[in-house]
Amino acid sequence: MVTALEQHETGKACGNGPGPSPTEVTRLSMVRNIGVVAHIDAGKTTTTERMLFYAGQIHRIGEVDEGTTTTDWMIQERERGITITSAAITAAWRDHQLNIIDTPGHVDFTIEVERSLRVLDGAIGVFCGVGGVQPQSETVWRQADRYGVPRIAYINKLDRIGADFQRVVAEIRKRLGSNAIAVQLPIGGEDTFLGVIDLLSMKALMFDTGAEAQTVSVGAIPESYAVAAEKGRAELIERVAEHDETLVEAFLSGPDVAAEVLRAAIRRVTVANKLVPVLCGSSLRNKGVQPLLDAVVDYLPSPLDIGAVRGVHPKTGESITRETDEAAPLSALAFKVATDPYVGRLVFVRVYSGQLRKGSNVFNPRTRKRTRLPGLVRLQADARTEIDCLKAGEIGAVTGLRELTTGDTLCAENQPIELMRIPFPEPVIFMAVEAKSRADREKLETALEAMSAEDPTCIIRRDSETGQTIMSGMGELHLEILKDRMVREHNVQANTGRPMVAYYETVTEAGEGRHTFDREFAGKRQVATVGLRVEPSARTAGNAIEIQAREDKIPAIFRDAIRDGIQDAIFTGVLARYPLTDVRVIVHDGEFVAELSTEVAFKTAALMAFRDAVMAGKPEFLEPIMALEIITPVESMGDVLGDLNGRRGRVKDIEARGEMQIIRVLAPLAELFGYATAVRSISRGRASYTLEPEAFDIVPKTVREHLMSR
Repeated sequence: MVTALEQHETGKACGNGPGPSPTEVTRLSMVRNIGVVAHIDAGKTTTTERMLFYAGQIHRIGEVDEGTTTTDWMIQERERGITITSAAITAAWRDHQLNIIDTPGHVDFTIEVERSLRVLDGAIGVFCGVGGVQPQSETVWRQADRYGVPRIAYINKLDRIGADFQRVVAEIRKRLGSNAIAVQLPIGGEDTFLGVIDLLSMKALMFDTGAEAQTVSVGAIPESYAVAAEKGRAELIERVAEHDETLVEAFLSGPDVAAEVLRAAIRRVTVANKLVPVLCGSSLRNKGVQPLLDAVVDYLPSPLDIGAVRGVHPKTGESITRETDEAAPLSALAFKVATDPYVGRLVFVRVYSGQLRKGSNVFNPRTRKRTRLPGLVRLQADARTEIDCLKAGEIGAVTGLRELTTGDTLCAENQPIELMRIPFPEPVIFMAVEAKSRADREKLETALEAMSAEDPTCIIRRDSETGQTIMSGMGELHLEILKDRMVREHNVQANTGRPMVAYYETVTEAGEGRHTFDREFAGKRQVATVGLRVEPSARTAGNAIEIQAREDKIPAIFRDAIRDGIQDAIFTGVLARYPLTDVRVIVHDGEFVAELSTEVAFKTAALMAFRDAVMAGKPEFLEPIMALEIITPVESMGDVLGDLNGRRGRVKDIEARGEMQIIRVLAPLAELFGYATAVRSISRGRASYTLEPEAFDIVPKTVREHLMSR
């Protein structure tokens, strides 16, 4: 296979233009399902835009500041210059099909990164050459670690003042615990950044200064960089050889390892998640993007490299695998729901095995229903191309299925499998929403239902005491975007309250509860008894309900009613109407009376027993704790720390970076409303900060008393 670098050396153009259409590229080894992930403003969307241009997918480079990029298609994205929703698009490079997902960098939309990484085979981590490893960089890296996604790193913005390639590589190793190694070195820096040195071929790649920089010149390494390049290549070979015996053998037969041998070794250790190749460039200046596309093809895995997908049998719970093969039984995961004004409800799917065919029947293990596929589309950001089939290893979307939700599996009914669902973080903030007029009520309910289906971190509930509709989310920006979408997309006029902290309740000890329901309704006596235990679970483990009582104590027909009763109690809380989290409920006993026991009786008995058990388990309130990273001048550091102390902040560490100080702090979200104004005032506008959810923690006694008195 010929790389773009080798094409240049033989006088050919870099890239292959539009190349074969994605529908013609069917061989699994030629497919790359990749995501672009990073901290906000590291340059993800700008990099993705250049990748699409050089791959021939688009014919004009769009700019984030102008609101003309391909993947930022929502009006809110173009107005704010940020990515809000992950966008999928297909392109071709060196005869390979690239399914690229551009993800948000803002922490409020972290679920978009989570569900994208769940279905991707590889990822590009983009880092700012000045900012280095930033808070959201760590978050997305942890998410990729959780799913075992192989990565390459791309250090962007090397043309900016203060950019330092080697410092950022060191930060990737230290703060992310990653075995990062440079496969390129920059030529020049800041305003003199000209190109990169390829350490495999030991050639210099220089990019023209035109508007689109389509010409890449390949030449000798400048003399002033020769020693650094030799040292860099030696370190690269050494690091790769630590994990690859084939390279060791090649090195022992001759220290001058051929580029293709080294490239193959880097691919093996990258796919095995033992190494992260680091590249560099300046996407805004169109420098370094073509070699990045080459690296996607050369180093990131195909669906075949990932191997068989694992799941369970929906009835027996038995572990099952499906090979990545279009002839194997169908297994596909729905990872995102979206609404298109023209085709209606779209469900993004990744096909792991078999084929999804338009008009065929598929089985959903969650609903235990068989359904017919009305339509399939290939995704091009906000554009859709109708297709007849999606094969193993491909990403596309299903149209016309209303019951399909995020995390559902599509499979063959006679050979069912249920794939691992996608975990969703708990919301940290909420606000009340109500329609402005009676005519808007139904439209509001429809809008909220649609937005909740699209975004699992947008949780809608109704307060049983006040009757208010409560919309929860991941941050103030998240709620602001949701409110804006209600008006623009769903044409709903609504009044909203001010954002409030989303507290939760939990238990700190095990507690027992038992309740007998024995009442007469409409002339008929209804009887049921439920005994249960509530135990604390690990933080962020979520809730679990287990019914262990014998069938002669609680017949199967009443068990769903018991679960419903416990779920209602979890949702409404015990102390102050906040939902419970991180509790394990074990129903171990019960009694029924033939012809007198009913579902209503068991549901009520379970609810009351649960409340008694929670009160016996020493319940407490949980509050969201945020991780802040504040960048401030030295002269303002004392005032910033004093202010954080007054906000119940706990300093984790302080690091010097040039003339600035970086303060990393944990602080309750409740104390951070209005912090943007405060930190600007304290530092005279020179300090900046980012924050993201870190954990939930038990509130202090004074906060508990305040919440109880509301």
